[in-house]
Amino acid sequence: MKQIRFLLILALTSGSATAAEPGAQAEPSARAEPSAPPPEASAEPSAKVPEPPKPIPKPPQPARPAPSEAKPVVSPAKPGGDAKEGFDPSAKPPSWTQKQKSTAERGMNPCNTKDPGFGDYDKWDRGVAMGQMLAPLRGGVNSHGEFDVIIHFHGHEAVRKEWVQVMHKTVLVGIDLGLGSGPYETAFAPHGTIKSLIESVERAMAKRSGKPNAHVRRLGLSAWSAGYGAVQNILSDPWGRDHVDTVVLLDGLHCGYQGRSLNSAQLKPFLEFSARAAEGERLMVVTHSSIIPPGYASTTETANFLISKVGGRPTRTQPRSSDPMGLELISRYSRGGFHVRGFSGNDTLDHCAQIGLFRDVLKVHVLPRWKSRRDAKR
Repeated sequence: MKQIRFLLILALTSGSATAAEPGAQAEPSARAEPSAPPPEASAEPSAKVPEPPKPIPKPPQPARPAPSEAKPVVSPAKPGGDAKEGFDPSAKPPSWTQKQKSTAERGMNPCNTKDPGFGDYDKWDRGVAMGQMLAPLRGGVNSHGEFDVIIHFHGHEAVRKEWVQVMHKTVLVGIDLGLGSGPYETAFAPHGTIKSLIESVERAMAKRSGKPNAHVRRLGLSAWSAGYGAVQNILSDPWGRDHVDTVVLLDGLHCGYQGRSLNSAQLKPFLEFSARAAEGERLMVVTHSSIIPPGYASTTETANFLISKVGGRPTRTQPRSSDPMGLELISRYSRGGFHVRGFSGNDTLDHCAQIGLFRDVLKVHVLPRWKSRRDAKR
């Protein structure tokens, strides 16, 4: 599929970040391809294809929750706007969201954050089929041979800085394949690629723990920026569709247009997963900035499109002092296990700052869902 290139390009030199000037020509296509390089990223080509061990169990199916009883929700039109205004899921971010903050105003550079080290984790281990694995120094595999894992796409070093501050036992696999969503889509286009990757992680954890029966209990996928291309094809893979329990998208879901509407065919895997999450069968957390890319749908539009397809509308809200890296919350939506958080801001720093939300997503949403059984020692 042809690709549209994303003009938001980070130039990370001497701890600074700048946005590329508009002017690059988008290739005519319906496929959006963000090409922001991750902070401190390095490309990791696909490598060994391992021998298959035992399959991981499918995620359990919890009871479906009752529909949300929150008050009616509306589209964020303007601060203090009329609560009865209509909701247009295809609307671009409004003008009042188009703002920037300097690193001085934020008190830090979201594209070059302080490194907290590795916490309770060992250094990156490249002994997996693709990317690198971050495994806990001690434990991780319980007495039943189970462990949880999240595969993150795009920005593994930046994500690691957030991860180690809240996670202690869950395994992280980080994969960077370069600029744009295209390389991620290509790497996971063949069905069975994600299964082979997970099997290699299971073998690596079996070796580290000394437990030959080590196997994945819960499987999650997370992506920032262009990394959504991998998630899209994993959710299109029957094995991935059956086994992925959690999806986290940090300012990273784009598609082309079909007439005046979004190209729903390109969003199909995410539409299906968000519907299951809204019914409580899965967990899906989507965050977005207010960046308006040229010629294809913004993360605001795709997030609102997902919300509209589960019968909802985002609620306007006020910024919170707890929001990281100078971000300002403007909208939110929750139903069952489907959660969307929208933020103002339209520059490179806002895009990088979305990675700072990962810590809270893990603490507030993922960890409670993945809480170990009381008798499961790790």
